[in-house]
Amino acid sequence: MEVTNRTLGSLLRALVKKSVKGWDELLPHAEFAFNSAPSKTTRLSPFQVVYGCNPKTPLDLTPLPILAKYSWEAEKRAKEIKDLHAQVWERIEKVNSQVMQQVIKHKKGVHFQPGDLVWIHIRKGRFPSKRKSKIMPRSDGPFEILEQVGPNAYKVDLP
Repeated sequence: MEVTNRTLGSLLRALVKKSVKGWDELLPHAEFAFNSAPSKTTRLSPFQVVYGCNPKTPLDLTPLPILAKYSWEAEKRAKEIKDLHAQVWERIEKVNSQVMQQVIKHKKGVHFQPGDLVWIHIRKGRFPSKRKSKIMPRSDGPFEILEQVGPNAYKVDLP
C-alpha cells in the first residue's frame, strides 16, 4: 500500500508540475495512467485484470446498454475473464512464494540466553509514555534478558 501511495504521489507531481492549484482536475488522468500500467507481479494492468483488455482512451470505459437477451459471446467473454483472473492469482502466488523463499534464505535465526543484553523496539501502543511523537527514539536499551518464555518471546528487565 505504501508503494502504491508513493507511486501515485510521484505520478501526480509529474502531472501537476507548476499548476499546483489545478491538481484535482488531473486526478482522472492520473487514475487512468496508473490503472493502464502493468504490475511487476502480474505483468498485467489493473484494467486488463478486470476487463480483459487495456482501454485505449477513457471513453472505452463508458458502460454499454444492458440487453435483455442471453448472449453466448458474453458467456464466452466471462469465461475468458475468469480464466485470466485464475492466471493472475497463480502468478501472484508464484511471485509471493519466490519472495518468501528469498526472505527465508537470508533470514538468520536469533536466539538469546538469560543474561544477554538487547535493545528493544518501543511501539507507541506498548510504551505510550516513551513514544509521544513520531520523532522520539524508536528503540531503547541495552536491557538484560531474564528468561525465554517461548520460541520468540523473552522476559526483559525493564526499568
